[in-house]
Amino acid sequence: MPADQAAGLRRRRAQQPPPCVHCFFDTADSTVRLAQALHRRGRTSLLIDACGRVFSDAPRSLFDWKQQLGRGQLHTLPMPYGEGWYAPGIQGDEPALMAAARGHDCIVFDARLNAPDWTPLPGAAQVVILEVNATHASMLQGYALLKTLFHSEVPISVGLLGNAAACDQLLAACKRFLDPAFTQTVYSVAHEDDAFAALAVRMTYEETGLTARYKTESTGNMALKHGC
Repeated sequence: MPADQAAGLRRRRAQQPPPCVHCFFDTADSTVRLAQALHRRGRTSLLIDACGRVFSDAPRSLFDWKQQLGRGQLHTLPMPYGEGWYAPGIQGDEPALMAAARGHDCIVFDARLNAPDWTPLPGAAQVVILEVNATHASMLQGYALLKTLFHSEVPISVGLLGNAAACDQLLAACKRFLDPAFTQTVYSVAHEDDAFAALAVRMTYEETGLTARYKTESTGNMALKHGC
């Protein structure tokens, strides 16, 4: 499937928010590789260093990320795949983040699998990518995160990569213990020769459908909460 270089322009003209990709990876290198793969598919990313491990050696701004958001001006680093932003501790539901990141095709969060919580970026289609290795701890952390995503009731797409057998076990656990509707959103690219390229292809192919589904289901959930 060829890269669609004009997809970002069409999205901005339609005033669609960029999708938000939450990367729960063992290393920051994996997050960078995903951003590079997305760039090869024609997507320019804002990679947010939420753990302080991607751009730990980069020069520091005089203003921390909260002050940058307050001023409406992010101090980003130019990268081959787009821009990088050092913002350790930021959460996905930071109110001013969407307005500051609208000029990008994707918002990519770097996180660890043992992160204490997860929060979606309001108004954006949500994609979560988990890197699972063969250890018992990794699979437990992965399943705990999947349960958190399931209970959030947010429309989402979930990709697994890493050790193929571990990903297969995690998928099997989802099918056994979690709701089938949620399980259908979880897939594995662990058996692909280039997992990051496979993720990028799938994510760019799903982008329009994910955004539409997020808007539709979020509106429906709000109506239910208000008794409409």
